[in-house]
Amino acid sequence: MFQLNDFPLPFRETDLVPYMSVETVQFHYGKHLATYIANLNKLIADTKYADMDLREIIINSARDENAQKIFNNAAQIFNHEFFFNCLGRGGNTMVPDLISDAFGGAAEFKEKFKSVAGDVFGSGWVWLTYDNDKFEIIATKNADTPIAHGKRPVLALDLWEHAYYLDYQNRRSDFVDAFLDSLIDWNFVVSNLDV
Repeated sequence: MFQLNDFPLPFRETDLVPYMSVETVQFHYGKHLATYIANLNKLIADTKYADMDLREIIINSARDENAQKIFNNAAQIFNHEFFFNCLGRGGNTMVPDLISDAFGGAAEFKEKFKSVAGDVFGSGWVWLTYDNDKFEIIATKNADTPIAHGKRPVLALDLWEHAYYLDYQNRRSDFVDAFLDSLIDWNFVVSNLDV
C-alpha cells in the first residue's frame, strides 16, 4: 500500500512563496495527493495491481478498460509527484541551453509552452517530453500521463484548478507565467534527460 510519505515534497511549504502560497501547497499535497493515494489503495486491494509499483499500475491499467478508476488515481499520484519535483526556488531560473536551443531560444520555448497551456480546456497537464533526442511540449487531459504512452516526461505543469486557484483565481495564464519564470527547478528537469 502507498503512503503520502512515500512521495515527500522536495521543498519546504514556504519555499515557493510568493509564487505559490503555503495554503496551496498544503491543500495540493496534503489533501489532493493524499486523497488519490487513499483511493488507489482501496481500488487495488485484493487485485492483480496490489503488488505492482506505481509505474506498472499506470501502464497496465491504461490498457485495462475495467481499471479506469485505478488508472486515474495512479496516474494522478505519478503526475503530482513529478510536478512537485519540478518545483523549486533554488536560483536556477535559466532555461538550459539544450532545451532552449531545441525551440530556437528560451523565449521561444516559453511561448510554445504557454501556447500549449493556453489550449488546455478544463483540467489537465502540460509536459515537456524528451524521446529519441527530441523535445516535445504536449498536453494531457484529466489524469492522463506521458508514461502511459511510452513517452519520457522531463517537466510537468499541473493545470487543474487546485494547483493555482487559491493564489491566482481565474488568472491561469499568470500561474503559467509564474511557473515558467520563477518556479521550475531546472536541475531536476536536466536530471531527467540522461544525456
